[in-house]
Amino acid sequence: MCGITGFCDFTSRSNDTILKDMTDTLVHRGPDDHGYQIFQNTNAIIGLGHRRLSILDLSPLGRQPMQTPDERYHIVFNGEIYNFAEIQQRLIKQYNIKFLSQSDTEVILHAYQRWGIESFHHFRGMFAFVIFDKQQKQLLLCRDRTGVKPLYYYWNNGCFLFSSELKSFHQHPGFTKNLDINGVHAYLKWGYIPAPHTIFENTFKLQPGHYLTLDITRQTLTDKQYWNSMDCYNQPILDISFEEALVELERLFIQSFGYRMVADVPVGVFLSGGFDSVAVTAILQKHQSERLKTFTIGFDEHTYNEAPDAKKIADYLGCDHTEYICTPKDALLIIPKLPDIYDEPFGDSSAIPTILVSEKARQNVTVALSADAGDELFAGYTKYQTAIKTWKTINQLTPTQKKLIDHCLRYIPFQTLQRLFSAYNLETRAQKIKQMLRSSHIVDFMNITSQLITDQDRQSMMLKETILLPTAFDNKQSDIYQTDLINLMLATDYQTYLPDDILVKVDRATMSVGLEGREPLLDHHILEFVARLPGHFKYSEEGPKHLLKTLVYQYCPKSFLNRPKKGFSVPLEGWFRNELKFYFLHYLDPSRLKKQGLFNDKFVVRLRDRYLKGHPENVQKLWQLLMFQMWMSRWMD
Repeated sequence: MCGITGFCDFTSRSNDTILKDMTDTLVHRGPDDHGYQIFQNTNAIIGLGHRRLSILDLSPLGRQPMQTPDERYHIVFNGEIYNFAEIQQRLIKQYNIKFLSQSDTEVILHAYQRWGIESFHHFRGMFAFVIFDKQQKQLLLCRDRTGVKPLYYYWNNGCFLFSSELKSFHQHPGFTKNLDINGVHAYLKWGYIPAPHTIFENTFKLQPGHYLTLDITRQTLTDKQYWNSMDCYNQPILDISFEEALVELERLFIQSFGYRMVADVPVGVFLSGGFDSVAVTAILQKHQSERLKTFTIGFDEHTYNEAPDAKKIADYLGCDHTEYICTPKDALLIIPKLPDIYDEPFGDSSAIPTILVSEKARQNVTVALSADAGDELFAGYTKYQTAIKTWKTINQLTPTQKKLIDHCLRYIPFQTLQRLFSAYNLETRAQKIKQMLRSSHIVDFMNITSQLITDQDRQSMMLKETILLPTAFDNKQSDIYQTDLINLMLATDYQTYLPDDILVKVDRATMSVGLEGREPLLDHHILEFVARLPGHFKYSEEGPKHLLKTLVYQYCPKSFLNRPKKGFSVPLEGWFRNELKFYFLHYLDPSRLKKQGLFNDKFVVRLRDRYLKGHPENVQKLWQLLMFQMWMSRWMD
């Protein structure tokens, strides 16, 4: 696991000092080693930088940038190819290659040299790499299928930059940090900025399953897709029984989880006590003799605290368990770090416990497995069922009835009712219903259900005109859209919320402390199977995650797990009315907002003050604004 960065500069402004500065901003991703290499081309200067966290082949032979023996191909790589040993043996057998190291980096190089872009289909893992082909005068950027590992690029005025994190770009004189106002709109809508967009103009995320080539001679970029998760959902539904699906899922889990235990350093597991993390922990513990190291974060607030449940499960499975209770004092130490760790506006407050559990795990292990994607694979979120129920109800209404309801909603004093009856979020819910009355697609209903800041609120909040950027949410042409509503929503989340929120959260949190996070549920073989199962195997009359729960019950007593879903959320409601109140007062100050010129200060301050006075406002809205303001203060002031 590492950090990679570099440039292809057609303006001759780059040098080895700039490359070193760009690379060393990523020292947290790779504290063990570093490497820098400059190439002078006919019309460009190319730089490759690397920070290394040593996981496989801890020797200097794994150092990057790495090149093929003929020095045609040079690579910087972030991630893990879990099946690298198998690919290595195939290359040795077919081409009699003599490998100098036991690193997966060298395997990528030789595989690409022999098979070209076809090699990407052989890689089983998480990866973001850049290959410089000296002969063809080409830079190639590639990102893994699901987007576990990040890869950004900037292209403007003869300057091409790439990096694992945006912060590297600020070290290059060719980078112009112009705020993309449409990116602000996207952030307010979703709490993150969906790929391929970012908060800056001319700056992009390489999308999952894509590769990008820069032709240095022609100075042209070409973006192509080599794998698409939507293709998995568009395959015919498998004609198998629930019991057969259960057997195959267990086989895939055992194989995929086992791959992710391969390391030359200690490995642990994040255990929340939910079905996803219990599945990973239980299966791994059953198939190894040593006690698995597990880590849990809890809260003093009972509503949010899963720590006792996690400990009970860890004891039953025989794990070596570590538990830590997250307090407002812990949050006070972490919140100031968030704009640096997430160097793009990021509104998921569960970043706080994710960073904290990463810090605690790093004291004992160098690799930690996380059970993300269970909800997106097996329909764990309540929003899916809510969206379907609402969609079916509204679809039964006539156009006249919809217009009548919309008209009535305009004249109901929701703010007054909310204040009089201490009713929670009434106005926002009414705004969502109005949006749904104008929508017809199930994905739109899912989107509206899960958004904190509605279209109406965004219009009231923002001072400048914006457009909604095109994203994978707009992909509504697939076969599944006519058949299975659950699979349709899962397919959409797998391309949007999962890579752009969940995986960003975990990657930045773990790498901020030099911990490698691995995602065993994101093995593409699992998706290629689960996507072809009918939706009712996932969300049935038994409830969400039916297939996954049935499997977990074979490893852990049902009584340990049958409890309401809590999610990995943070008790912001009380914290920001008390110990952390000053954050809202400082960063959402009207004079600061006026000077900035992006938001309607009266709207924001009114929302802030209603919350601080104890009115039932959704504190997550304010958190989202706070994270943006803190990011602006760190990166734009």
